[in-house]
Amino acid sequence: MPQALRDAVRAHAAPPWLPELAALVGADHVSDAAPDLWVYARDRLPYATFAVRDGRVPGTLPSAVVRPGTEDELAAVVRFARARRIPLIPYGAGSGVLGGAVPVAHELVVDLKRLNRIVSIDETDLTVTVQAGMNGGQFEAALNARGFTTGHLPQSLYMSTVGGWAACRGAGQNSTRYGKIEDMVLGLRAILPDGQVLQVRPVARRAVGPSVKDLMIGAEGTLGVITELTLRLWRLPEVQLPLVLGFPSLQAGLDALRTVMQSELRPAVVRLYDAEESGQRTSAGGVFDARPFLAILEFSGPRRVAEAECGLALEIATAHGGARSDDAPYHHWLAHRFESYSPKWQSRGYYMDTIEVTAPWSAIPALYARIRDALAALSPQLYFGTHWSHVYPEGACQYMTVRGVPEPDAQALALHAHAWETVQRLCLEAGASISHHHGVGAWRGGWLRAELGSGFTLLQALKDHLDPDNLFVPGKLGLRARDGAVRLEPEGDVR
Repeated sequence: MPQALRDAVRAHAAPPWLPELAALVGADHVSDAAPDLWVYARDRLPYATFAVRDGRVPGTLPSAVVRPGTEDELAAVVRFARARRIPLIPYGAGSGVLGGAVPVAHELVVDLKRLNRIVSIDETDLTVTVQAGMNGGQFEAALNARGFTTGHLPQSLYMSTVGGWAACRGAGQNSTRYGKIEDMVLGLRAILPDGQVLQVRPVARRAVGPSVKDLMIGAEGTLGVITELTLRLWRLPEVQLPLVLGFPSLQAGLDALRTVMQSELRPAVVRLYDAEESGQRTSAGGVFDARPFLAILEFSGPRRVAEAECGLALEIATAHGGARSDDAPYHHWLAHRFESYSPKWQSRGYYMDTIEVTAPWSAIPALYARIRDALAALSPQLYFGTHWSHVYPEGACQYMTVRGVPEPDAQALALHAHAWETVQRLCLEAGASISHHHGVGAWRGGWLRAELGSGFTLLQALKDHLDPDNLFVPGKLGLRARDGAVRLEPEGDVR
């Protein structure tokens, strides 16, 4: 056991209210044992991984862990915590990469994975109602067995929960065809900070004021705990047709993708790689010798529709200097699409992180170049690679990998923080959004006010009204922290 954990456990005192909490959900579903506290002291925030690798607790240990098995039990836990002013954090599978589930003030962690079943499937309306704690991979497999898909296939599919998708406003790899999670959710149920149940009935559309549903989607648990979701379903596609392309320049690839989207085509998958990432996925000889920038598209659905879209996309690519390659890069991507590359590097002492932003097509070339050059100026040893995915008629997600070499924490963490500050600052200067689908958590909170402006004041006011004691995920999403909370965001930034 790391010395920091020994010290933290030694300082931990069993909460006096633990037996009362156990009476609500059963003694087997409450714990303050050291292994549980250690496991729930982190999510997949890279900084948390660096801390654990170094034998440190990223924030604080939770006060305890509770696992309610029903919505009623969860509501009882929330009322219990409110009465005793115990801060809490809803916990799905801990796959978030921005520290949203990392305790910073000895919060009570509320693990939702016992809420893990499909409630109903409506084959007339093509909808599914599912509990928030269900594992994403198990959920998709159960739907596939019935001939359906949600179309929401994030890289974290097998290590995330359906509720986590909505709470962090996620996007899957097939989002260009099927939409992001906010496009899929028709209705939901959630427990508000006072223990009341919020129900948004599932309908195709509503015009009854601002969207209450969207107050929960992307709120990361700060305004309530999602317990159940009703989502759209799609029938499994008849075909999935790959289109692998090489382009002579990055600009040609970007222009081709923009034209594809503005021509009203809807590929299921779109991925364009910069020179660094293209080189890792292509080999010498063939198309990529003269056209080194790789793009992977997939068209799916009814065969006739997919074939027509694929043919039109190839015409557009050819007009922009692109040429078709064999499908090997597509099949390699398909075989590894749900694997995370970070652990391989992080386990070897590297400081690897990913940053995704959203920018208009008109801003992307200059934004990419400015970030690339600025990070190279920070350190010539800092790896930087980029791809564009989740594309729209007006812009795209720019997904960047930043990797520092093994070196002492003092230097490495300072470089890591400055890299984050550089990317987020340049993104804001370009009029882009600082996050596309990873959310905010704790790590991005300091930049939220700069993006939202007076909207941030509105968000804080809503939080203060719903949660006057600041108990639900305090300090995350850029909102007010609790006194004495550990600061969990880039150190030494210049915001």
